[in-house]
Amino acid sequence: MKILMIMILAFTLSSAKIYYSKVEPYEIRDISSNVLGLVLFIDEDMIGKRLGTKAYIHIDDELDVKELGFIKDKLEYLHNIVKVNEDVLINLENSIQRKRENYKKIQDLKFKSTVEKDREFHELISSENQYLSTQKEILNLKVQIADLKLRQARLLRDVKDKNLKNEGFILYDILVKTGQVVNISTPLAKVADVSKAKLSIYLDESDVDGAKEKIVYIDGQKTDYKVSRLLKIADAKNISKYLAQIIIDSPKLFSKLATIELKDN
Repeated sequence: MKILMIMILAFTLSSAKIYYSKVEPYEIRDISSNVLGLVLFIDEDMIGKRLGTKAYIHIDDELDVKELGFIKDKLEYLHNIVKVNEDVLINLENSIQRKRENYKKIQDLKFKSTVEKDREFHELISSENQYLSTQKEILNLKVQIADLKLRQARLLRDVKDKNLKNEGFILYDILVKTGQVVNISTPLAKVADVSKAKLSIYLDESDVDGAKEKIVYIDGQKTDYKVSRLLKIADAKNISKYLAQIIIDSPKLFSKLATIELKDN
């Protein structure tokens, strides 16, 4: 009797529920448009291949590129104007210093008429006002430069968003056609991160506790993998089941069915 009980206990401890899961890419991203424009080019030959530095979808960016060229020229002109005005400021500062010294010299001289003193004073004030006006112009120019740089940054982002690359991802699907006008949020493509893979299983409530500490067997083989993610909120579709995910190395082929067992140490 004791031997029978030991055998039953040993069988119970060694047995585990078998789960089935499809080997999926670590992540599948839905790529939507951030811009408005006409689709000029689609490289459908890249579907199923790893994306590189070449764009697989090109949206018309001709006007954006032209405007970037104009902005570059305008920024150069504005910087040159600022430099000229800064040189003017230096000259004005030297002139004001000289006029201030001259005015101090004649201010108390009795043989100088009031008219002469007033003329010197007004010339000094006029130079100081010119100095302030030039400073104001420089500040206005710098505001223009800041606005142009912001516009430049937005255009650079738009040009980038009109040339989709997603380097390193696998192109899973293309959702637009050449000649189609896309708006912001229009779905463009799906790409997959296959640097790793994931297995998703749904555990019963009784199996949730300690799941992350259990040994993972895949297709009957013991592995060093562990449950990577465990959602302790019941799944909306699989009622009373709890999602667990196991992150594994990237396989040669995805989407194949695997058997999974979680066993005690």
